[in-house]
Amino acid sequence: MKTEVRSDKYMHIFEHLRELRKRLFISLVGYVLFLILAFVVYDYIVDAFIKFYSSIPSGGDNVLFVNSVVEGMTTKIKVSLLMGLTFSLPVHIYNSIAFVFPALEPKQKRYIVVTLICSFVLMLLSTYLSYFKILPVSINFLTNSGFIPSNVGLLLSYETNLFYVLYFVFWSMVAFQLPIVFVLLMAFNVIKRKTALQMSRYIIIVIFALAAIVTPPDVISQVGLALPLVILFFLAILIAKIFKFGE
Repeated sequence: MKTEVRSDKYMHIFEHLRELRKRLFISLVGYVLFLILAFVVYDYIVDAFIKFYSSIPSGGDNVLFVNSVVEGMTTKIKVSLLMGLTFSLPVHIYNSIAFVFPALEPKQKRYIVVTLICSFVLMLLSTYLSYFKILPVSINFLTNSGFIPSNVGLLLSYETNLFYVLYFVFWSMVAFQLPIVFVLLMAFNVIKRKTALQMSRYIIIVIFALAAIVTPPDVISQVGLALPLVILFFLAILIAKIFKFGE
């Protein structure tokens, strides 16, 4: 009898391992396919991320330059790897959910679905703010005649300044996921709502410090990213109060 129970247990483990291997394989194939796609449409990706530099008054027609014969190739590979991972994120998220979903309770499943929807909305919001609002103002501010004399031209590194834009958008997306993490911590009573309110002034300082790290070194972009995060922080507390989280 014990042998049969042990055999069933091992069969159950092997089934999970087979399912895990299947999900990992699908994720890997998805990443490779999107990596190839990013490599093919690389020129369009680059155009979207370097367009901010073309409007710099003192930059001339060609603002970005490569510093070595291999920089163009290495930059294309790095960007393709990063964008392939970004494009394939829905595949990875789907496979992760498909693997754990059968073992979850209905309440936990609802939490995951709501979390994913909110995460997607905040990702779009962060992309819009960082790409369309903060970056254009920040780059124009940092390259204006107040900092760069009219008789001085610009010679900007292609790889450095391309990844400057890419990383700024990426870390803005990551920062905007923090309110979701905060709500989940209160939902599982890791943090009490009352404690969060009492520590709000310190959390605001941390938010501004985080914005200073993520954004370019100018007040406009730092405040532009920090203020929405502060609003989202208090919105997270309001949501926790409505659903009685963190009590």
